[in-house]
Amino acid sequence: MSSLPVQDSPALCPAPLVAALPIPRYLENDYWWAYVHPQAVAVFERQWLVNLILFGHYGRLRDAALADLGAEVRGRTLQMACVYGDLTPRLQTRLAPDAQLDVVDILPIQLHNLRSKLIPDARIALLQCNCAKLDAPDAHYDQLLMFFLLHELPETVRRASLAEALRVLKPGGHLVIVDYHRPARFHPLRPLMTAVFRKLEPYAIDLWQHEVSNFLPQDMALQSMEKQTYFGGLYQKLVITRGALRP
Repeated sequence: MSSLPVQDSPALCPAPLVAALPIPRYLENDYWWAYVHPQAVAVFERQWLVNLILFGHYGRLRDAALADLGAEVRGRTLQMACVYGDLTPRLQTRLAPDAQLDVVDILPIQLHNLRSKLIPDARIALLQCNCAKLDAPDAHYDQLLMFFLLHELPETVRRASLAEALRVLKPGGHLVIVDYHRPARFHPLRPLMTAVFRKLEPYAIDLWQHEVSNFLPQDMALQSMEKQTYFGGLYQKLVITRGALRP
């Protein structure tokens, strides 16, 4: 995990213009239009637009995820990947005085964009890191958040990222996941979303064909897993609680 050097602020780590870690090929090939190119950030960093993309459900899904982290977020929290919109700024307002929030992303441009949305805060660190290979100790975080990340990952990367998330999560800690889900058979937006996935989101269809549990490591003890769906099943929220460490 590459900690980005502090420059003009002692509170937040600004993103460098040049990546210290290589950018995965799938991002450059499949998501240059959404996250990698500077113009992508200029286009998509609009609250109304991300809400439109989610058919008016951004706020509801954001608030549902934050509610599972707690009205006051304590301990160490890891957000895996930056998010367009005001998810992280709202998370910042919930941090307890002695809390720590780490946000990791492989793209410096995304970290730089997120930094511009946050109030300088010594409790927050922005780190360039590949979510499939976290440089953090086992059982280090009290809770983790993945907000519309899994559908953007090829299967091998998705499995590795989930394994890493559970590895760095403390026993009894929560992994909160919000993402796409297979909608009801006659959902009116099902044909549209099928076309969008085929054209722009090549890995998202996996979350229609398989439950997230299919991608979890089989050797990791889980205490519980709760699922809730939204908007006719098009979206899902999972709260996975890690079980006790195995001897």
